[in-house]
Amino acid sequence: MSKKFIIFGFFLLTSIAFFAQREKVEYLPTFDQRKIHYGFYLGLNQNDFKFSYNNNSGVPNADITVEPSVGFNVGLIADLRLHKNVNLRLEPGLMTNSKKIYFNHLPTPQDSVREVSSTYLHVPLIFKFSTDRYKNIRPYVLAGISYDYNFSSNEEGEDNSGGQFRTKTSNFMYEVGVGIDIYLYYFKFSPSIRGVFALPSEVKYDNDPNSAWTAPINYMGTRGVFLTLAFE
Repeated sequence: MSKKFIIFGFFLLTSIAFFAQREKVEYLPTFDQRKIHYGFYLGLNQNDFKFSYNNNSGVPNADITVEPSVGFNVGLIADLRLHKNVNLRLEPGLMTNSKKIYFNHLPTPQDSVREVSSTYLHVPLIFKFSTDRYKNIRPYVLAGISYDYNFSSNEEGEDNSGGQFRTKTSNFMYEVGVGIDIYLYYFKFSPSIRGVFALPSEVKYDNDPNSAWTAPINYMGTRGVFLTLAFE
């Protein structure tokens, strides 16, 4: 995961919070008393893969690296108030990104590079733990799990011998993050930065058990950063 992406996210959160707390008028004073409310979000993401190797694969000196790019995510929010400081949130949405996987132990560019473009249905169930409100800001932390359905997994398609790197269609992840609620005149604006981590391995093994692409992989899971801007 890119350190620059994470640093940019924290800089954005702290800058917005600094200017919001300077407002003298308290906006939306009864907003957090609602039992249920709705919203939507937009954001950016950057995902790569974490690998662990099978040392008994028969592929010596396996070396796999990933080049991620910045993707886009958009979705809806349904928020249930459980306690004055605890909310349960359902945030279904779509997430797109792409990555290049480099199999550095293979000699030719035709064999050593695979591009993975993904479009996910991303369905997180998140607990939001908030501090008490201070003027027009309210910091919070997030933790939860999500289900991901990858429309571009090609799980049943050709394998690497045909030029296609495959991943599993369905997977589960856990998420943790921090953010700030900012109360504006008409709505609440909530930027957050989150880490997203796959639980089961996502690799779909090639038909050949001795494949130079997938046999060396013991585990392959997404590691990502989301920068999310929510409007409620």
